[in-house]
Amino acid sequence: MADKGFNHFDSAGNAVMVDISGKETSVRVAVAKGTITMSAETLKAVQEGAAKKGDVLGVARLGGIMAAKKNAELIPLCHPLSFDSCSVDFLPDEAKSQIEARCTVRLSGKTGAEMEALTGVSVALLTIYDMCKAMDRSMVISDIRLWEKSGGKSGHFRREETHD
Repeated sequence: MADKGFNHFDSAGNAVMVDISGKETSVRVAVAKGTITMSAETLKAVQEGAAKKGDVLGVARLGGIMAAKKNAELIPLCHPLSFDSCSVDFLPDEAKSQIEARCTVRLSGKTGAEMEALTGVSVALLTIYDMCKAMDRSMVISDIRLWEKSGGKSGHFRREETHD
């Protein structure tokens, strides 16, 4: 298991970008998930493509991918990464009146894709909120989390949740 200390600080306590020059390149995959809960009427409009702003999930997919690609511009000390692929998928759940978003980032590099996947899923959900807020300002974005990651020195991680 990797060292659990904070590696974004030097010995004097200054914030620093982690030096990855000595790390080996490996294939890295990260999957992040999150949900947005909304009224049944709003969910129906999204599913039927009847929202006033158009194809909500199509625009949210693009927003999530674009955000993942710009992660290093948004999160201090993250390395800019070149992706092999990035996808954003949605799973509506009518019983819970929510949509689960999933962002998957795959790359070959010296550092992981977790922050990129988390950024992608966050912006995808925010885009859904933005496009639907005229219908439903009570929507709730929740449960944004790293679901799975592989590659690199720390190896494989998969979240174990009983409710998922």
